[in-house]
Amino acid sequence: MVGRMSNEALYSIGELARRTGLTVKTIRFYSDRGIVEPTDRSPGGYRRYGTEAVARLDLVRTLRDLGLDLDTIRKVVERELSLAEVTAAHAEALDVQIRGLRLRRAVLAAVARRGSTPEELDLVHRLAKLSEAERRRLVDDFLAAVFDGLHGHPEFIGVKRSMTPELPADPEVEQIEAWVELAGLFQDPDFRSGMHGMAHDMATDRAPDDTTGLPRVLAEALRARVTPAVAAGIAPDAPEAGPVVADLTAHYALMVGDRIGAADLRQRLLSRLETMNDPRRDRYLELLAVVNGWPPPDSLAPVLDWSVAALRAR
Repeated sequence: MVGRMSNEALYSIGELARRTGLTVKTIRFYSDRGIVEPTDRSPGGYRRYGTEAVARLDLVRTLRDLGLDLDTIRKVVERELSLAEVTAAHAEALDVQIRGLRLRRAVLAAVARRGSTPEELDLVHRLAKLSEAERRRLVDDFLAAVFDGLHGHPEFIGVKRSMTPELPADPEVEQIEAWVELAGLFQDPDFRSGMHGMAHDMATDRAPDDTTGLPRVLAEALRARVTPAVAAGIAPDAPEAGPVVADLTAHYALMVGDRIGAADLRQRLLSRLETMNDPRRDRYLELLAVVNGWPPPDSLAPVLDWSVAALRAR
């Protein structure tokens, strides 16, 4: 306290500046703000500071370097707030700032990589900085459109989950780019309609007594039955392709049961495969894997191309 008599060493503001490395002007500013008060005054009225001021100024400088405001620092040095509380809160605030900076960096890098126009820059920025709740609404709206009318099928819950992107808090550039492209697909009416049709085809093609809960069984059958033919280089119109087509058709007949005659079965299978053979479907799954940090999926396009060609050849 000013005017206190003490045997402790007292420093002039100039000496205190030399000991702390701060300027006289800075120390006077902190003193005027009540952060570092003088212990006494000289007969001429000059401020004199005790040894505690050196430690306090070192703490103040450290906290300022860490970005704390002066009012918070004053409360810390006056023990109105604990240092642990303040630093924990500040670390949390810095985490938010860091995530924001990482997002901005990712957006800038994505725009630079895409060679975007000013209009695209605005779009990328707006889509990238959507809050988690806003992203969730965008995804939920898309999935609701895709699975409209199928909420009574509990097996589709897992399918919806497997189609849901989850952008991490600290996304990489590639994840930002993938998210922006996915958001574009979400809002594409033609793509939404196509995916809606595929989902309804899955539900329609399940036999009434099917309890396997595998609505994607046709895609799985394609991979299992057609991939070896594609890998072996068998041409879709070659005689060797006949047994593969017959096997695939027989499997599809098991899926749909006896609800459709043999004459129409192959045409319906061809129609289903042509609907599935949408490049945007594969692209959606590729982008989904990038956003969610999953391994890249195997493209279904080669077996779909082969199967469509083989069925048309017959």
